Amino acid sequence: MISQRRIIGLTGGIATGKSTVAHYLATHHHLPIFDADVYARDAVETGSPVYQAIAQRYGADLFREDGTLNRKKLGEIIFNNVEERTWLEQQIHPYVRDRFVEAIQKPYPTIVCVIPLLFEAGITNLVTEIWVVICSPQQQLARLMQRNQLTREQALARINSQMSLAEKASRADIVLDNSSTLEALLQQVDTALSSKIDLPL
Repeated sequence: MISQRRIIGLTGGIATGKSTVAHYLATHHHLPIFDADVYARDAVETGSPVYQAIAQRYGADLFREDGTLNRKKLGEIIFNNVEERTWLEQQIHPYVRDRFVEAIQKPYPTIVCVIPLLFEAGITNLVTEIWVVICSPQQQLARLMQRNQLTREQALARINSQMSLAEKASRADIVLDNSSTLEALLQQVDTALSSKIDLPL
């Protein structure tokens, strides 16, 4: 019997622990990791088509003296305006999707695709199974405020811009609960990796 290739879509809410899981899968299990955030940063590199579209839409105020995009200023716009966030996602998502299409062609038996907006971007068809990292809403808010040095209002705007954790968890093949200790989270990762998801033929 031929074992089916695993393309894991790792997602969850902002500041729930996706990077922790991805780092563990890379360093402990030696799996190849492909990250949507890296691709999204590449998409807005100076001189890229998306960079030029952003410059045309928002003007020079959104850029530093060296010409690079001020991502913090852009974040303040898109996390407080649904229309602007939708516009930006329409610029970036096709580029990110194309990069993942390239990545999953690589002949690894198991691949991990870290995609925070897996559901929102409508690219669940690229993966064979979906892992969602969750934690309590209170933990998510506190972690995000501390990690990004945000006010409560700024952090909530970012959290509320995404699909709810409950909705993401309901669509998952595997739910990883990061509301306890790091050890408990990593044990769940080991279990998930050793399990076989029932996949449609």
